[in-house]
Amino acid sequence: MIKRVESKTDFIKIEHKILDFWNANSIFEKRRKLNENNDHWSFIDGPITANNPMGVHHAWGRTLKDLYNRYKSMNGYDLRYQQGFDCQGLWVEVEVEKELGFKSKKDIEDFGIEKFVKMCKDRVKKYSAIQTEQSKRLGYWMDWDNSYFTMSDENNYTIWSFLKKLFDEGSIYKGSDVVPWSGRSGTSYSQMEIIEGRKLVSHKSVFVRFPLKDKKNEYLLVWTTTPWTLTSNVIAGVNGNLEYIKLQTPDGSIYYLAEENLEFARLDKQYKEKKQWIDGLPKLKTISQIFKERGGYKIVGKVQGKDMVGWKYSAPFDDLDAQAELGGYPIRNDDLANESKCGKTEHRVIDPGKDNLGSDIVVGGEGTGIVHMAPGCGDIDHKVGKKLNTVSIAPLDEESKFSNKFGWLSGKKATDKDTINEIISYLKENDYLIYAEDYPHIYPHCWRSGDELVFRLVDEWYINMNWRNEIINTVDDINWIPSWGSDREKEWLTGMGDWMISKKRFWGLALPIWEFEDGSFYVVGSKEELKKLSIEGWDDFEGKSPHRPWIDKVKIKHPKTGLVGSRVEDVGNPWLDAGIVPFSTLGYNDNKNYWEKWFPADFVVESFPGQFRNWFYSLLAMSAKLEKKAPFKNLLGHALVKAEDGREMHKSWGNAIWFNDAAEKMGVDVMRWIYASQNPETNLLFGYDRGDEVRKKLIQLWNSYSFFATYASVDGFNPSKLEFNTDDLTVMDRWILSKLNVFILDSEQNLESFRVDALMKKFDIFLDDLSNWYIRRNRRRFWKTEDDKDKITAYFVLYNVLLDTIKTMAPILPFVCEEMYQNLVVGIDKSAPESIHLCNYPKSNKDYIDHDLMEKVDVLRKIVEFGRSARSKSNIRIRQPLSELKFNLDNDEIAEFIFSEQDVVMDELNVKSLVRAKSESDIVSYRVKPNLPVLGQKYGKDLKKINQRLNDTNDSIILKEIRKNKKFKIDENIFIIREDLLIEQDSVEGWTCGGDDSVAVGLYKDLSDDLVKEGVVRDVIRQVQTMRKDANFAVEDRIKIYMNLKGIVGESIKTFKDLLMSEVLAVEIIESKNGGEFSGSFELKDQVFTVGLERVTIERE
Repeated sequence: MIKRVESKTDFIKIEHKILDFWNANSIFEKRRKLNENNDHWSFIDGPITANNPMGVHHAWGRTLKDLYNRYKSMNGYDLRYQQGFDCQGLWVEVEVEKELGFKSKKDIEDFGIEKFVKMCKDRVKKYSAIQTEQSKRLGYWMDWDNSYFTMSDENNYTIWSFLKKLFDEGSIYKGSDVVPWSGRSGTSYSQMEIIEGRKLVSHKSVFVRFPLKDKKNEYLLVWTTTPWTLTSNVIAGVNGNLEYIKLQTPDGSIYYLAEENLEFARLDKQYKEKKQWIDGLPKLKTISQIFKERGGYKIVGKVQGKDMVGWKYSAPFDDLDAQAELGGYPIRNDDLANESKCGKTEHRVIDPGKDNLGSDIVVGGEGTGIVHMAPGCGDIDHKVGKKLNTVSIAPLDEESKFSNKFGWLSGKKATDKDTINEIISYLKENDYLIYAEDYPHIYPHCWRSGDELVFRLVDEWYINMNWRNEIINTVDDINWIPSWGSDREKEWLTGMGDWMISKKRFWGLALPIWEFEDGSFYVVGSKEELKKLSIEGWDDFEGKSPHRPWIDKVKIKHPKTGLVGSRVEDVGNPWLDAGIVPFSTLGYNDNKNYWEKWFPADFVVESFPGQFRNWFYSLLAMSAKLEKKAPFKNLLGHALVKAEDGREMHKSWGNAIWFNDAAEKMGVDVMRWIYASQNPETNLLFGYDRGDEVRKKLIQLWNSYSFFATYASVDGFNPSKLEFNTDDLTVMDRWILSKLNVFILDSEQNLESFRVDALMKKFDIFLDDLSNWYIRRNRRRFWKTEDDKDKITAYFVLYNVLLDTIKTMAPILPFVCEEMYQNLVVGIDKSAPESIHLCNYPKSNKDYIDHDLMEKVDVLRKIVEFGRSARSKSNIRIRQPLSELKFNLDNDEIAEFIFSEQDVVMDELNVKSLVRAKSESDIVSYRVKPNLPVLGQKYGKDLKKINQRLNDTNDSIILKEIRKNKKFKIDENIFIIREDLLIEQDSVEGWTCGGDDSVAVGLYKDLSDDLVKEGVVRDVIRQVQTMRKDANFAVEDRIKIYMNLKGIVGESIKTFKDLLMSEVLAVEIIESKNGGEFSGSFELKDQVFTVGLERVTIERE
């Protein structure tokens, strides 16, 4: 039997109850068993970093993954249900360092690598367990005993085999390059990673003069935002095509700079719009202003950039030992050393030309048009230096401190403010400084530790990506959602450099690279090969995971030269760990049949920002190399989760929300509704206010179910024991069944195209159709005491609509739909599937879809909507009955339908009669005016002509042409559209109106005495209904009413007694001051009434 359900419920309590039910009854396992050996659907999970508890941002992607998996499982597909944990990398190390209070890599080495790595493993195990329980709380159905871990031997050794293939092809190399470097973490960063940590900061930028040799009192004017790099200057770049000026100051000094830079308004737009600007920073000065404040200037000549090439100069730090090191420092170029070349002998003006995208390296505008270049401190500078075969000076050690041979700067951290201030003081004292300022710009920071990165010349391991076209060729084989993802990925792949795969850290993939004393190296492709080649340390390593420090003990003999080699200490880029997943988790190397069954994946989901250059890139690259095909067929990308105020979530800002807090305060069905409703292309603003809005919608669904269950319980409705005949369906029954089956059809299409957000928009509309129209319009069919076929039909319709609705929404709202299903189905049919998630996904019955009927009802609802709007315009409340409604529309068939359902319109709008107006002008007239702001912006000087044409034309003619042709002709060249006009409605005298281009509605405003009295009674009805609710009477309870009938209110009740009794389910009205089990008072028509209510038991037939 269907149980009665209260309208007030605790959704969070329901969720915990359902979790216990699923677990106790092995519902997930039974779903898998049902689908076993069916057609399969392959999903690959992007691993979540097992480093901290889940945040609400993690739950968006996990909700999307779960709901599409649930949808596919309800359609009978066999799924693997394997999710993963990302385990290795700096993000884990940093957190362990925090626990230990470490400040640098040296602290780890002193502590012991083995102990440190073990702590990293333990942290992963701890938080993977926490995230598992949080994911279960979300309703994320996975095979939790079969999660994959990127730190597993299987994952690591599969990467070894990938790197071995590249090695055999000659694509692995060790190279020196200037790369982003974290002094805090003591490691470099790849192109992929630095974008993650870019922040808006203010740096001290300086304008500095470089004295020209052989040109007395003449200087190059250079500008830099990183004064520490001046210590390592080697060359200065100009643009050969730019014009440079000779600016002379009162002391006779001459400065060279690009002409267009002199008056250039630096960062003017950012300052005015306060975008990418830091509060409190003053507006930047132009170079002209700077020199005017120093005493003025005059222009004494010009020179072409190409004519400056070859000029020699001196630099501010030429007295440092590093500048005198032959061949450069600390990496020595022997050929240049043999030519007696060092930093300070190389100082000359060059034209660096263009970058790899074809853009000029030196440009006018910001800066001076002369770029100080330090090939040991900048990536572009390094490329230019290599092309020109200049020396490089790299000043910084692993901790971003100045190394030896940098004099008074040695041991100082380059990015510390004190160091920068000392450098600026030195420049000023030695007459190199022209001007220093605070300059805001985006600068890379470590995306985990948060410290400012520097650019440092180091040796790293790379994959030569000269096969990038193989990757690009796979992109078009993928269905990207949103579609622009394809172009974004191609853009990244086209412009990327070689893949830096090494990190000078401790916890991660141990790169299987062994180096030998002759400078050669060898890549080991498997554990078996390592054992075969090992000559030392194997016994200590065997039984351990392939991580530091255990793997470091193994020495091997080169299979060709016989030399003994040791493993490089570097660990791998963590995106290798995640990119290999479609191979490592599917048994690529040891179970090819299984791999072929599940590869490529049908579906992956991940957050777009960053993943084009991270996970998507590594997935595509590794798959293209191993199999020359895309690793997945469909990719759904989503944007970021931010706080409701639009900012990033941060604890310090007080806007961060942890998953557990949201789940227990908001409820996960509400969270899932929020996630499912969000357009994946736009950032989701998540917060409790948004949750409250969505909870109202969930309550609307619950109340629809509660309404049905309450009356079904009272009447003992059981669909298996009653008969239902489709011939007994009313118009509204057929309409809601049509709406339902269109919704089911749409839901399939939306879920198949991975756009659940589109489904949720349609669900909002359908839920409103169901609760605010169908149920509200049909509630009297459930109220009546006799169980006639009309009532039984209403029960059958609403039952089936609710059942198919919750089955349709079960993948999205798994908890509340399960709760409803248990009562609606399992409670009356023990042979039915024991869980809604063991049911098949509903199929649309197209026999029920009636587009003609839906159009007619939509027009009917429009008439009601415009009628309400007309009442609102004249401040006539809906409880006040009116005598007549007129409507006008062109379609005779729909007009006939409106009359056939006129009782609905009259009841909804509380009117006594319905009339079809002969023309729209019987109801409303229109005034058409030009929308001057819009027209002025569009047409400018033609505005006068447009105004004249509009003034000369009847408003009705203008509107008729706009409605017919969507535009109105001004002359042969100018046509205006609806948005160019302001169209205002005027009601006919005595009427109030509303409408649009398809239908017009008018209500007659004059009130007779009887209409006034009925309006009074309807106010009484509202008061009594409120009292019933306050008294906690059941919705089906019949009552007696005790009250004094006096004045206009009493007269009105006597006149409309039957109406009052019908609406409030009263069986008797007793004229008495006292009586009833519940009483209350209200004021009406300047009188105070005390009313008593008493429940009455009615024997059912």
